[in-house]
Parts: sequence; C-alpha cells; structure tokens
Amino acid sequence: MMKIAIVLGSTRTGRAGEAVAHWVLDQSRQRTDAEFDLIDLAEVDLPQIDEPVPPAAGLYAHPWTRRWAATVAAYDGYVFVTPEYNRSFPGVLKNALDRVQAEWNDKAAGFVSYGAEGGVRAVEALRPVMAALRLADVAPQVVLNLRTDFEGFGTAFTPAEHQAPALMVMLDELIAWSTALAAGRAATVAEQP
Repeated sequence: MMKIAIVLGSTRTGRAGEAVAHWVLDQSRQRTDAEFDLIDLAEVDLPQIDEPVPPAAGLYAHPWTRRWAATVAAYDGYVFVTPEYNRSFPGVLKNALDRVQAEWNDKAAGFVSYGAEGGVRAVEALRPVMAALRLADVAPQVVLNLRTDFEGFGTAFTPAEHQAPALMVMLDELIAWSTALAAGRAATVAEQP
C-alpha cells in the first residue's frame, strides 16, 4: 500500500493551513488505496540549511537532516499544503525541500493551496522545484480561496462543496503516479548488482 505524507508547509502563528491540512488528512483517510500521515513543518526541527556538503551527495552531517531524510524516504508520495506568500510559497517549505535530494527522487507530489487568490502562484512556484527534485507533480490541485472557503477571510475553514471531490481527483492521480513510480524504483533496485 502506498504511503503518502501530507506536508503542512506553513509555520506561521495562527496559520489557516493547520485546519486545511487536518481536513486533507480526514478526507484522505476515507480512502483504502493508501496510508496517509501528516507532517507539520512546525514540529520538524530543521534550522536553515547548515549542511557543509550539497544534498545531492547524500552526506548529511547533522542529526536533524538525517532524521528528515529518513522521514522523506519513508513515503511514496506527498501532498503539499501551502499558502501563498508574496506570489510564492513559504521559506520553511523551501528549506525542507532543499535539505535532502535523493529521498524525494522518483516519487509523486500533489498540491492543496490557499490564499487570497487560492494560492495558485505558490503552486506555480513549486512546480519547477518539484522537477529539480525529480518529483512528478500531478496536474489537478485543490485551490482554496480565503474569500469563499473560509469565514472571516481565513479565520475559520469552511470548504465549499466542490472542494472534497476536487481533493479526491487530485489524490486519484497522486496515488496512481505514486504506484507507478514505486514500481519503477523497485525495478531499478532489482537491477542493481
């Protein structure tokens, strides 16, 4: 069974993303085709990048980076829950993505974004990062608007009716890609001497 991590990419006090991530987790756990866990970057001990060797070498000097590498490696795919900050995604998410490399490779990624315009620019900024990390990002995404999916412009999360079906469409693709890429990773390992 595929293991999918829901990565909450905001650490801001009072963040709307916590409610969004828990909604994604609750909705996803209705499925029987994958296991889902929540990874809250506010709970992960990742200082700004402090590794002496680039992550492509896989030579992680610090215990927090090794723990993060093991966490990332344990999953077949990821749902990134991200707000849009200044037409991009939060620095804490970029730091988490950039800390390790091989552990992300040949896996799948999906997106749930939120913001005044639904967070679409955050996802557009994430897609080239996914390509650089060899993460196959699926096209369908969940776009949550602070005006229509929250009461009080972000204070209470009240997703519109169409959002749960949109999440399932994204998860369908994410799990299909995660399954295909897991088979490819297994075949590559089997071919190695």
